[in-house]
Amino acid sequence: MPHSKENVEANIYVIDDDQVVRESLEWLVSSVQLTVTTFESAEKFLASFDSTKPGCVIADVRMPMMSGLELQKQLHEKAPDIPVIIVTGHGELDMAVDAMKDGAFDFIQKPYKQQSMLETVQKAVRTSIEAFETHGQSSKQSELLSKLTKREREVLDQIVDGEPNKRIAGNLGISEKTVEFHRARIMEKLEARSLADLVKKSVLARVA
Repeated sequence: MPHSKENVEANIYVIDDDQVVRESLEWLVSSVQLTVTTFESAEKFLASFDSTKPGCVIADVRMPMMSGLELQKQLHEKAPDIPVIIVTGHGELDMAVDAMKDGAFDFIQKPYKQQSMLETVQKAVRTSIEAFETHGQSSKQSELLSKLTKREREVLDQIVDGEPNKRIAGNLGISEKTVEFHRARIMEKLEARSLADLVKKSVLARVA
C-alpha cells in the first residue's frame, strides 16, 4: 500500500528556546503521524541535522545566539530542499517579510491556529519530498548518462535537438544504420521506454 507524501521518512525539526512552545509543537505535529525532533537552539540543531532526508524546520524568529532568520539563511544555502517555517510574534512582520525574501517557505504569527500550522507543515513536507525525489532521479540519470561513449553522447545531443536519423548520420559522417545502432544502445543504457522518455531522462541527467 503506497504511503502518502506526509509520512515518507520525513523529519520535522522544531527549534525554539521556549520549552513549553517546543513541547506544544511536538505534540501537535506528532498528532498527524509525523516524526518530530525538538531543539532549544539553532546551534544544537545544526550539530545533529541530517540533510539526506526530507522534512521541514519550524523555527522561532527570536532566539539567543543564532536567530531563526540566520538559521534559515544557512539552511537555504546548505540544504535548499528543507523548507523553513518561521514563527513570529506580534510586531515582527517586517522580519517575517525579510525571511520570505531570503527563501523561507512560510511564516506563521503567534498565536497561531493549530490547523493552520498543520496544513503549512504538511505542505512543506510534500514540497521537500518532491524535491528529494526529483534530485534522486536526476542523480540516477546522471550516473546512467556517464556510461555513454563519446559517440553515443554526440548522437544523444542531436536526438534531443530533434534531428532525424538521416541528418544525424550526415552531421556525424556515419551511416544511418550506425545511428540506429547507437540510438538503440542509448535507449538501453538510459533505460528509456520511448523517445519522449529518452529526452526527459537526458534533461533530468543534465540538471543533477
